[in-house]
Order: sequence, then C-alpha cells, then structure tokens
Amino acid sequence: MTLFYPPKAPRRRRNRIFQPILLGATLRDRLLGCFGALAAIALTGMISAFLFNGSSQLPLLVAPMGASAVLLFAVPASPLAQPWPIIGGNTISAAVGLLAAMLIKDPVLATGVGVSLAIAAMSFTRSLHPPGGAAALTAVLGGSAVTGWGLLFPFVPVALNSCLLVVFGLLFHKLSSHTYPHVAAPAGNVHQTRDLPSDQRLGFGEADIDAALDKMNEAFDIGRDDLGRLLRQVELEAVVRSHEEVRCADIMSKDVISIRAERSAKQAQWLLLKHNIRTLPVVDANGRLAGTVGLREIATRTGPLSAMASKAITASPEDPALGLASSLTDGWHHAVIVVDDHDRILGLVSQTDLLSAAMKHLSVRHAENGKAA
Repeated sequence: MTLFYPPKAPRRRRNRIFQPILLGATLRDRLLGCFGALAAIALTGMISAFLFNGSSQLPLLVAPMGASAVLLFAVPASPLAQPWPIIGGNTISAAVGLLAAMLIKDPVLATGVGVSLAIAAMSFTRSLHPPGGAAALTAVLGGSAVTGWGLLFPFVPVALNSCLLVVFGLLFHKLSSHTYPHVAAPAGNVHQTRDLPSDQRLGFGEADIDAALDKMNEAFDIGRDDLGRLLRQVELEAVVRSHEEVRCADIMSKDVISIRAERSAKQAQWLLLKHNIRTLPVVDANGRLAGTVGLREIATRTGPLSAMASKAITASPEDPALGLASSLTDGWHHAVIVVDDHDRILGLVSQTDLLSAAMKHLSVRHAENGKAA
C-alpha cells in the first residue's frame, strides 16, 4: 500500500510579523485611520480646552481617548467601536473607578476592584469598550487632576471627550465613505415577506452559527450578523473559484436593447414589454452607461429617464460569471451590465443567463466526474 502525503505548504516569510493582523484592512484604510485619529484627538483637546478656558484642573483630554481613537478609526466595524460602547463604556468605567477610589484606601486593591467592576458594568450595559478599563484605572490613580473634578470626572472630561470623539468619528467616516455607526445588512428579504433571502435558504443558518460559537467557546470581535455575511461570502468565493473558467464574456447577451437618457418613461415601458425584458440599460449622449430602468422605476413616473434611472450593477468581460450570483439574487437586480473601460455596453448577463450557464457547467462537471470514476 502506497501512502500519499500532501505537499508541504510553503514556509511563510519571517517578515509576516510586521504585517497588520486586521482582516480586510487596506493601506488606504490604515492611512485614513491615522489621519482621522490625528484630527479627532487634536480637535477634542482644543474644544475641551476652549470650553473650560484652559483650566489648570485638567486633564481636559484623558489618556483612554487614545485607545478609543484606535478602535474608532482603525476598526470602525467592531462592536467595541460603536458610539454607545465608546461613550457609555468610558463614562460608566470612570464612574466605577471613582467609586472604587472613594471606598477603598489601598490604591493597589482599588485599581483591581475598579477595573474588574468596570468590565462587569460594561458587560451588563452592553457597552464593552477596552479603553474603559483604562478610564477606570485613571479614575483611581489620577491623583489631584481627578480629585479636582470630583464627582464630575466621569462626565467632565471623560464623557465630554467621548462624545466629541464620536461626533468627529461620525463626520470623518461620512466624508471617507465608511459606514458608521456600523449596521449589518438586514436579514429580511426585499419583498417584505417572512421568507429568508434566497442566498440563505440553503447551507448554514443562524442556528448553525450559534451552535458553532457555543462549541468554540471563544469571544470574537465581530458581530453575529457580520459573521454570517462573511461566511456566506466565503462560500460564494469558493464556488466562484471552482468555476472561474466560465467568464461573463462567455454567457452574456451581446445584442443589448438600450435606451437614451432623454427618452421618456412611456418609451422605456414599450421596449421592456416588446422585448419581454426586466432591465433596460440607459445610455447618455456619448453612449456610456448612465444607469438602468425597469417597470419598478417607471411605473408611476413621467419625464426623462435620466431622472429615474437606478445605478447599474456592472462587470467586465473577464470577470468570473458565478461572481455575479450575489448581485443577481439580492431581490433587486435582474441583470448585470458588462462594460468596457469607458463604460460602453458590451453585453448583459441576466438571471436566466447565469442559471442556464451554471446548470450546464454543473452537468458537464458531473459527467466528467462520472467518467473519472
């Protein structure tokens, strides 16, 4: 009997230790995070100093804000970086730490009690925020700077700093095209019925995610809904990779019916019904794709199509065809427009095109596997 040993994976280079461990983080995101933290911390300190005339009873900017800024600008999708954990976690922890300092004279014991109770308080109030531990520690060991504020310390400067930081985070992420506060995509389908979206009816479900988390017995810095979205995208990527030889150019319709943007909704409706199609690409005066319309967009509207066209979902001819599955099963889009580098229409892949290609390719694979067996 011959034993088969799989080839060894190539040894990773030692400089991997210098690579960030954040999954999905790009160089652009990291640079933006650095700039955002710079602006937010500086502005928070300046505004706090302005509000209190540079009072000597500082700190007007407490150290835990630096750690909060790391979460807010480097990992804005983290459950620990959302507005309530930043504001509530820091404020509650500072109050707990202050209480521990008032009741326990031994500073060593007070720090331990303060941090541990801060974790408990944040956990019960759903405001867990790692810098909150530092806020509790600051309240115990802050000395005259903390006692100068007295019972106001959790609110000024801690809550004030936290609120200002969150406000700047909201503005910054809006300008940098990030979604903050982070909200996972809704689980319901776009037809407003109780059915699960089509991509969630097969494969794993919410109960499977819960069971896996229970068995792993670990806490992860990712929301449950985001975890489900990630796993489904992993499933899709695996399917696309195994069928990546089928490209958009292979299955797209090339004789695409389109309409000029200055035409009317009535003319668009006539084309949709005449050709029995659900998506009609709209082109501008230069022949470039400007959007798409369907009966949904034009049902009750009048005027030029340029004012009612929806943003088109596009792909290039060399993109893997099955990579369009998530767009064509979201309940909104019925076709993907294949364009060149200048946004000129080369073809169109409809739900029917993709389904037909997938079925044909799977049957070929099944026949090949049968012969191999």
